Amino acid sequence: MQGYARYAVYYAPAPDSPLARFGNAWLGRDPESGLILPRPELSGLTLQHLKSYTKSPSRYGFHGTLKPPFALHPDYKIEDLDRAITELAAGMLASNPTRLIVKRIGRFLALCPEQDDGSITDIAATCVQSLDQFRKPAGEEELQKRRARGLTDRQEAYLQEWGYPYVMDEFRFHLTLTDSLEVDALDLIEARLQSVTESLRARPFTVDRICLFGDPGGGAPFRVLRGYSL
Repeated sequence: MQGYARYAVYYAPAPDSPLARFGNAWLGRDPESGLILPRPELSGLTLQHLKSYTKSPSRYGFHGTLKPPFALHPDYKIEDLDRAITELAAGMLASNPTRLIVKRIGRFLALCPEQDDGSITDIAATCVQSLDQFRKPAGEEELQKRRARGLTDRQEAYLQEWGYPYVMDEFRFHLTLTDSLEVDALDLIEARLQSVTESLRARPFTVDRICLFGDPGGGAPFRVLRGYSL
């Protein structure tokens, strides 16, 4: 777990689960093993199209953000962070069951909870708050990058306090499936996703696991370093 530029706490489904098998194949990579996976064959979509539509989520790996990527504070070692996440997970309950839906968020597509009774948001808020001592404060360049799209006063306050604007009541859990797309591509991909995820969306979904991800830096793919059951 040593030597990563940044770390993050994400939800990632168990490796042998139907959700993980779908999400990893859709993005072409297993973030736990690092293996490149064959993409699904979809009518009207070439392999090159699918790769071009999923560049960013493929690098990050199939996941739902809980505590966004951060550089490790110099006062701590990665073993300290690992120990803290282990203790945190042991004291947290899994979220209440819901189902997933395919949803447009701006111009990208994601799998999102059909309903969030607050239990997923609570897990994320606990991760953000309880692990924040391990986060090296963001530099001005990073803060300005976060501000580039425009922030509300509340989001700006969260950015300054937690290093990220979309936390607490601004948080919306999602499993990202595409980059930002043009409308025609959105329509096509959404239709295909509705079809290929039908059986997944019929299953109950819970956040029952959190994972420590590592970012090697330089645009290299994120890796799952360890999973922790709730």
